[in-house]
Amino acid sequence: MSDIVLSSGVRSNLLQLQQTSNLITTTQSRLATGKRVNSALDNPINFFTAQSLNVRATDLSALLDTMTTGINTIQAANNGITAITKLVQSAQSLVSQAQQTSDTNVRATLASQFDKMLNQIDQLAQDSGFNGTNLLGGNDLTITMNESATSTVTITAVNDTTAADLAINASTNDWNSLADITASGGELTAALTKLRSQSQSLSSNLQTVQVRQDFTKAMINTLNTGADNLTLADSNEEGANLLALQTRQQLSTTALSLASQADQNVLKLFS
Repeated sequence: MSDIVLSSGVRSNLLQLQQTSNLITTTQSRLATGKRVNSALDNPINFFTAQSLNVRATDLSALLDTMTTGINTIQAANNGITAITKLVQSAQSLVSQAQQTSDTNVRATLASQFDKMLNQIDQLAQDSGFNGTNLLGGNDLTITMNESATSTVTITAVNDTTAADLAINASTNDWNSLADITASGGELTAALTKLRSQSQSLSSNLQTVQVRQDFTKAMINTLNTGADNLTLADSNEEGANLLALQTRQQLSTTALSLASQADQNVLKLFS
């Protein structure tokens, strides 16, 4: 079967109609997806650049969870130090009361309360962990700050029990002698100094991680915005384009019909 021969006018209008139909399909796809670059075929440079930006943003987003866990772990430890500090101060009050009396029975009662308070200090240190990590119980914490793991913050743990870092001994001989009471007071003072130093160190590390967390959030936003600018479509512009293309399609259809009628008029001359 021989090929169908179309006149120049019909072929021109048919080509125009096909091009318009392709443009309509492309515009409808952009409106449906919200993107003007949906694949590498649309714009390879923009597509792969946006993909790279989105991958880095995803990697940084994963780090945010680690930073949040690290911040909560530091805050849990700081809460423990705050509570332990209050107990040490309460223990100092017991020492002060014991120093102001010579009644051995009263001293013995105060010494018993002192020892119970030391047990509570040890319990607080054990309960100050978060998600399995206890900075007051000997568990170091390392927080990764960037996706290549070249930037980290390591918080060295302590052991804030009375038998370890705090070095607070139980009452001696029920505090019968003033020397024993004074010795306990000196240990409490040294423990408070150590607790304040630990709190300052935790606060510094916490501030560092929080600043890095804020930076990471801002960077993720910048990366996502950059990727969107490379790929997102302007819905208003694409909507206007679709309306114009649909109008052009109608006009092309009309022009094709007129061209076909012209060919038919030529045929009538031979009838």
